[in-house]
Amino acid sequence: MDKARLAELLEEIGTLLELKGENPFKIRAYHNAARAIEQYQGPLEKSAAEGTLAEIPGIGKGLSEKIAEFAKTGHIGYYDELKSSIPDGITEMLLIEGLGPKKIRSIYEKLDIKTVKGLEEACRKNKIASLEGFGNKTQENILKGIKYLSANHGKFLISDAGVEADRILGIMREKGENNIKRMEAAGSLRRKKELIGDIDFVASASDPGKIADIFASLPGVKDVIAKGPTKTSVKLAGGMNADIRIVSDKEFPYALHHFTGSKEHNTAMRIFAKSKGMKMNEYGLFSKNRNIPCKTEKDIFDALGLSFIPPELREDRGEIEAALEGKLPRLVEDKDIKGALHVHTSYSDGSATLPDMAAAAEKRGYSYIGICDHSKSAYYAGGLDENKLKKQWEEIDELNARRGGFKIFKGIEADIFPDGSIDYDDKVLGKFDFVVASIHTNFKMSKEDMTERIIKAVKNPYTTMIGHLTGRLLLTREGYEVDMERIIDACALEGKSIELNSHPQRLDIDWRFCGLAKERGVLISVNPDAHDVAGLDDIKYGVGVARKGWLEKKDVLNTRSAGEIKKFFDNIRKKM
Repeated sequence: MDKARLAELLEEIGTLLELKGENPFKIRAYHNAARAIEQYQGPLEKSAAEGTLAEIPGIGKGLSEKIAEFAKTGHIGYYDELKSSIPDGITEMLLIEGLGPKKIRSIYEKLDIKTVKGLEEACRKNKIASLEGFGNKTQENILKGIKYLSANHGKFLISDAGVEADRILGIMREKGENNIKRMEAAGSLRRKKELIGDIDFVASASDPGKIADIFASLPGVKDVIAKGPTKTSVKLAGGMNADIRIVSDKEFPYALHHFTGSKEHNTAMRIFAKSKGMKMNEYGLFSKNRNIPCKTEKDIFDALGLSFIPPELREDRGEIEAALEGKLPRLVEDKDIKGALHVHTSYSDGSATLPDMAAAAEKRGYSYIGICDHSKSAYYAGGLDENKLKKQWEEIDELNARRGGFKIFKGIEADIFPDGSIDYDDKVLGKFDFVVASIHTNFKMSKEDMTERIIKAVKNPYTTMIGHLTGRLLLTREGYEVDMERIIDACALEGKSIELNSHPQRLDIDWRFCGLAKERGVLISVNPDAHDVAGLDDIKYGVGVARKGWLEKKDVLNTRSAGEIKKFFDNIRKKM
């Protein structure tokens, strides 16, 4: 049973009930049930089969029946009924930052607005500000949220696109095994962009028509947009578009390079090829109208006198010049990561126990883990007071004594208050191995004030690293404005690290600023911010972003051994 999907559905049911103005107790029951499922450690499938789901705290008879239905079918009929009873435009409004179900219901009931477009028009006519409980500031924020939503329309998280791409590749390779010679995902997904539009594939095949047929009839295809022996486009049930380009095997490396992009990189490559007396496009690399045979992408770069440019770097940000001079970085790889820092447990808002998270990290080949539950002021996330901290530290000590070579570091994700101070007094902060300082409240401060707030936290002697630097939630919330250069300079001066939060909705610090941190000598820590065991695997998205930011193994903090990490932590404390 997909526990994460079940919790998500229960949470959505609660939200849909809020939109309909249902009984607050009923609404709360679904939200509480979602939390209960996330934190439940027992075998849900067994409980469903034995009819004992109602014995789980927070799960009553009615809810247990819906969970049992999900266990059997993968669906909850009640959710489908609720979803279909509410206009799509109203549920789309939930994607607007700061606009919750109660406000949306008020807008719908008082102004009969059912679409985001209608909401935008009402804002521009000043109708929203006049509603009770809204005002000019709320109206202004709604317009900002709509602008952000529109800018990202048709885009998806790399995690969602990656899952779909892997699914499609698996099916295509299985069904077309006697036909497909080579097939790869291309486009922005291959370049590890944080947001993905269409999923692009390139394949070489002996019978293109049959490959097009298989692609068009894939499970999960909602509509076939176009179909032919060289290109087929489909719309998937989840809303994404997927395209496949089918070429001969001789054309495959050229097509893979071209359809990986970016457009800016391709343009720069064509200009460079022209300067060498050559011509390149998706069909080949030509010299005096003769195609230069290339079996792989590397052969193409070799023919041009360039080092191989990894897909992640193909953004026309100096990669061609670096390849020409032999100065491309040796990018960090998944295998270089030695441990997972910034991990949550059921002590705060995580769904897995401390021993389970440690065991899962060790199973993945890591030699250490850094526990960073929320600090006490984050009461909404089960923040740890001093008594809970004491209990957690005792458990960590016990586990460290038993686990031998695997190290569990005592950390905390401490809230940065609006004045720049961080949660807990110095006496408590001094007992942690490391402190991740993060902002979770008061996002609307000015750029100057927010920058000063973070810099003060950087200067706190107990701070080890700054977590999710801009607070952005991709496709949901823009990050707060900060002066990145000043913060990076402050971290360089204080010897502090910056987190690259690997959660697919964050991927923060943005890859575009990784180069500046590298230049200033600031170590980046690729952290999972895992709230369950599966969340540990999000590190791969952070590594992709680190590669996109030109980072090497030496630039990433957690490529170091447990002993080296401890030394880094200790050196920060020695400066007090």
